[in-house]
Amino acid sequence: MRYLVTVMLAVAAIIHLLPLAGVLGGARLSALYGLSFDEPNLAILMRHRAVLFGLLGAFLLYAAFRPTLQPVAFFAGFVSVLSFLYLAWSVGGYNPQISRVFYADMVALVCLIIGAAVYAYMPSES
Repeated sequence: MRYLVTVMLAVAAIIHLLPLAGVLGGARLSALYGLSFDEPNLAILMRHRAVLFGLLGAFLLYAAFRPTLQPVAFFAGFVSVLSFLYLAWSVGGYNPQISRVFYADMVALVCLIIGAAVYAYMPSES
């Protein structure tokens, strides 16, 4: 069962690592989100967002193999995914690229739920 927790966190990690490509510049951000990032301030903010997603994804991946960090990883993953899903749902009207992000986060949410449930019900290793 421990392997299932690892796999679920690894899938969530990969989903969080995908936006890291946005750090490469406006053209990559445009491909990811279907928007123009010609305005320098917006490009800076979104490239920084890509770095933060990379950090979170790296942490989720690291925690996938470190059981003591898994509760914190699940919490961070849930905050990330649920906040995006809520914002997208409450605002609506998003483009196909954001829709793709929405569905990827739905997959991440399912993985986090499964992983956290398995983690919670596994016998503790003492």
